[in-house]
Amino acid sequence: MTLKDTAKSLPYPLKQGLKYVYGVIPLHIHYGKVFRETYAFLQKSQWWTREQLEEYQLEQLSQLLHHAYGNVPYYRRVFDERGLKPKDIQDFTDLQMLPYLTKEIIQNNLPDLVAKNYRQSKLQYATTGGSTGIPLGLYREKGISDAKEWAFMTTQWNRVGYQFGAKCIVLRGKVVESASKGKFWEYDPVNKDLILSAYHLTEENMPKYIQKIRDFKPDFIRAYPSTITIMARFMKENDIVPFPCVKALLCGSENLYPLQRELLEAIFQCRVYSWYGHGERAVLAGECEHSNFYHIFPEYGLVELIGENGKSVTKEEAMGEIVATGLNNYVFPFIRYKTMDLGIHTSKKCECGREYPLLKRVEGRMQELIVAKDKRLITLTALIFAQHFKAHSKIKEMQLVQEEVGRVLVRIVKTNEYSVKDEQEIRQKMQKNVDNQLDITFDYVDEIPRTARGKYRFLIQKLPIELGDTE
Repeated sequence: MTLKDTAKSLPYPLKQGLKYVYGVIPLHIHYGKVFRETYAFLQKSQWWTREQLEEYQLEQLSQLLHHAYGNVPYYRRVFDERGLKPKDIQDFTDLQMLPYLTKEIIQNNLPDLVAKNYRQSKLQYATTGGSTGIPLGLYREKGISDAKEWAFMTTQWNRVGYQFGAKCIVLRGKVVESASKGKFWEYDPVNKDLILSAYHLTEENMPKYIQKIRDFKPDFIRAYPSTITIMARFMKENDIVPFPCVKALLCGSENLYPLQRELLEAIFQCRVYSWYGHGERAVLAGECEHSNFYHIFPEYGLVELIGENGKSVTKEEAMGEIVATGLNNYVFPFIRYKTMDLGIHTSKKCECGREYPLLKRVEGRMQELIVAKDKRLITLTALIFAQHFKAHSKIKEMQLVQEEVGRVLVRIVKTNEYSVKDEQEIRQKMQKNVDNQLDITFDYVDEIPRTARGKYRFLIQKLPIELGDTE
């Protein structure tokens, strides 16, 4: 058992005491050499020209492919079956000679996807939350992967003013050990964060949360969009003034929908910053100080956008599946990985000056598409979020469930003001958007449960969804 594992097993008071001792170490020292070097590199590379960034990507891709061929049994097999060698991949187009890596392939080939030139002690096992319906086990490099990840995250938050040591409220999926005793928060003296439970956001508890935030006076709030939206709705309904100290809301790990952004910016009266990434760590993208475009980190991974025909998406505002090749995980390489996430293409440049490739927006996951009677795929934005519903102000939470083609169940946690007219409005507007190719039923519930990691799923899609070829 490592020292870290021993610390985790200690009683809560002793564990917190150790954190305070550890918290004396300056953050840039605490995060280690890999973090400092990666962070310093990103401060320069984010301003490189497009030619410099592409040259860097090709160099890193070549190194990754040679490593994978020489040390990862699955990729050796993939290359050999196609009569290829890593040197045959000379540019980004050549990469398409390799097949996609899918979640099912990972599940069926886990041991053969681990690089054999790494000792067992360097492997850090991790799992994804399975929000696509397919949970995964994977490996990262212990002591390296987390440090690099934090350097990238810190760099993108810098764009909206975040600096080392900034005081943050964290309202995500972490379980607060003291919550069972009525204390719904704990202080992290290492990172200077106040962590709030995402599992106890009831109307009875909400005033306690809000007062705690006022007392803490945070610079930023890091949250799942769904959890901070619950708080925003409560603040709106009860005319609660915002927190003037908060410079921005940092939202990620779930899709941020336009109605959520509109509500959050109105209630908190500050910038809502959104980023996109996943547990597989093959792609990371976030907004900047000037726009809501998602800036894809080319130093983090190489991204392809693949359409329904299996071809690259090049048309402005066309939608495709995000296929990613991570450049920083040699222990468990992700090469042409089908993320099951959807992005909207744009060729526009951002006025921030970074020459990063952009996504106009992240549309959600493949499992966040609705299948109409005529088999067309409908995004949640097109079905709901691109239009105004008067009923939205009378709903606490909503969730869609699809088990059959052309049929959707709408679960609603309603307020006292909600009426039959609101149900009629929702049904009529949704059906109008899909030319009456959707049968809609309603179910009124007291609450909508979160996932084990505290995330909110707006759509539970039980139908298989495919976009493009799988080979």
